[in-house]
Amino acid sequence: MELETAIRTRRTHKAYGAEPVGRDVLDALFELARWAPNHHLTNPWRFRVVGPAALAALKAAIGAEGAGKLDRAPTLVAVSYVRTPQDPVADEEDLLAAGCAAYAVLLGAHARGLAGYWRTPAILREPAGRAALGIGEDERCIALLHLGAARQEQRVPDRAPVGEVVAYLD
Repeated sequence: MELETAIRTRRTHKAYGAEPVGRDVLDALFELARWAPNHHLTNPWRFRVVGPAALAALKAAIGAEGAGKLDRAPTLVAVSYVRTPQDPVADEEDLLAAGCAAYAVLLGAHARGLAGYWRTPAILREPAGRAALGIGEDERCIALLHLGAARQEQRVPDRAPVGEVVAYLD
């Protein structure tokens, strides 16, 4: 898939088939993600593929009301970044770099015919949720990526026109 087509047609999906994404495909997606821009080559992103035990722990942490949303996709990937609180500028740059890496995973998945969904449930900011995924105090979780085969087509809504979001400065 051409890059511009991937960017313009990638959409959030909430209904997936049951087949998990294979490890070889996941590794290829993480290989793409490591090429995201990151100041000083800090490689701040961390990816955790959520297995059955971690999923059960996360469901227990989130409670019955939120647990069902964790079953939407057959593959979940927690994305975090290693924090540098002693340097707020570097910390912000690393946060944004990890966001770029997460987006690279979504674009790569889309280019391979997979669907994706970027969520950041509140439980990932709470000790129980972080513990369920093995995320220490030195990291901040920024996403729970849902990945799998799409069960339905998504509409492609238009975005704000360029003139509304761009300013050319003298």
